[in-house]
Amino acid sequence: MTQPPLSERTLLEIAEHEGLVLEAYLDSVNVWTWGFGVTDKSGHLVGRYRGKRSTIVRAIEVYEWLLRTKYLPEVIAAFRGRALTEAQRTAALSFHWNTGAIGQADWVQSFLLGRRDKAWTEFLHWSRPREIIDRRKAERDLFFDGRWSGDGVVLMYERVRPNGTIDWRSARSIDIRDEVRAALRKAGAA
Repeated sequence: MTQPPLSERTLLEIAEHEGLVLEAYLDSVNVWTWGFGVTDKSGHLVGRYRGKRSTIVRAIEVYEWLLRTKYLPEVIAAFRGRALTEAQRTAALSFHWNTGAIGQADWVQSFLLGRRDKAWTEFLHWSRPREIIDRRKAERDLFFDGRWSGDGVVLMYERVRPNGTIDWRSARSIDIRDEVRAALRKAGAA
């Protein structure tokens, strides 16, 4: 089965859930994180961004590359070649980007067995920490009902304190549609 290309809509949907920080920071469980939620576990080492800001373009290029080369193939494999709609693929990709657990998710197995109602309920088994509940509900609504929430505008946090925590007051909304289109063109040309 040929891997479907990533779409602008997919990248924007997941980015809206993540937000953007151009310098490495400590996330809610004290893991060094950068960009749109990238950690060392992804294979892209984020220590290089400690105390050093990247560009928005660089963050989007790495984000697109990781989704395309690492996370999307794992999502496709978890669904065992079953055709997914763009909304389902995006929701599953967002879930996997956030949890890294698409291969172990009970809701995926229930869905594959045709137990839609059970899968819908199980989606929220993955709601820790509590601040992730709204994201999980949005992913579930996208997967099962095709309800998109991303519009190209994300929160970007401008400042990280010397101790690695985000200065939450430094948030501002930015439109990343042009940069996402450019990253997709560059990936398509590669």
